[in-house]
Amino acid sequence: MTRIMRQVLTVVGGLLGLGIVFHNLRTLDAMRYLQSWGTTRNEIWLALGLLGGGLVGYIIGPWLMDWSSRAILWGEDRLQRTPTQDLLSGAVGLILGLLIAYLLTAELTAFGFYMDILRIAITVAAGYVGLKVSLRKKEDIMRPQNWLPRKHRPPTSDAAKPKILDTSVIIDGRIADICQSGFLEGPLVIPAFVLEELRHIADSADVLKRNRGRRGLDILNHIQKELKTSVQIYEREVDPTLEVDSKLLKLAQIMDGKVVTNDFNLNKVAELQGVPVLNINELANAVKPVVLPGEEMAVHVIKDGKESGQGIGYLDDGTMIVVDGGRKFIGQTVSVIVTSVLQTAAGRMIFAKLKAHLAGVEASEA
Repeated sequence: MTRIMRQVLTVVGGLLGLGIVFHNLRTLDAMRYLQSWGTTRNEIWLALGLLGGGLVGYIIGPWLMDWSSRAILWGEDRLQRTPTQDLLSGAVGLILGLLIAYLLTAELTAFGFYMDILRIAITVAAGYVGLKVSLRKKEDIMRPQNWLPRKHRPPTSDAAKPKILDTSVIIDGRIADICQSGFLEGPLVIPAFVLEELRHIADSADVLKRNRGRRGLDILNHIQKELKTSVQIYEREVDPTLEVDSKLLKLAQIMDGKVVTNDFNLNKVAELQGVPVLNINELANAVKPVVLPGEEMAVHVIKDGKESGQGIGYLDDGTMIVVDGGRKFIGQTVSVIVTSVLQTAAGRMIFAKLKAHLAGVEASEA
């Protein structure tokens, strides 16, 4: 194949050399000069052009084939790695830029060489600007509903909005149970930068971090393969200069979606920027059973509390119960009476006293 291509390039080079010499011989000055030498001189020049062009084609043939093959492979690789949305939006912007340049420079062709240079410069500049602007506005270009004024856009159901998962909620694992229960509607969006962060955590030298990262990847595989929830991988880059949390909020604004997280700080920043957030911790607190002061319950005291004489126990849902006077009953199950309930950002805390102690106080007062 290489030999055939080299022969073809040799023939092409010879024909090009022959054409260049023939074109020069047709000029007036060259014809006058050659007529004084005789007609055989023309044949000599044509032969020299043919041999010279063929020699040049034969010499540069391998280099030209190698360069062209590398250029083709590079172009194919870039096109395969470029998202389809970028290709379409870039093509639209480039076509519009060239069209505007043509309209601006249509009357400049009759004004000489310098105007031709100006026309080329305007065409290149307009095409470049159109390409860059369309790539920056690709999300709006590829979503026709964004072309309409905000008041005329069709309403979007909150349930249908994409739910963008952050790293913490994936590692947490409860998102899989929520999806399986059917309470979370709409497509789940997993950005590529979140997957990259999970991969870095899974490759960490720290054993705890490595286990957390691998757990997150297992959760994603479970959601994608075993559950019926629609999962989308967002592979396009948002803004390389931003951190992961800022990219999440930016992506939520671009896609008109909601961020699913259990990160308290991310939740607060999202509220400041007006980005809707679904906090798993808030959901867990909301579905916990309501406990009112005066209710009686059985608690297994596990450890002592911070204050003197206090004991700590937990309900089945993880709610912590602080039992006044329960330190002496560590390792036992006792009956308590709820005295107060404290709701904090970290969760719900229940304060209680021993039922036997209250009964003794009431008997002494009687």
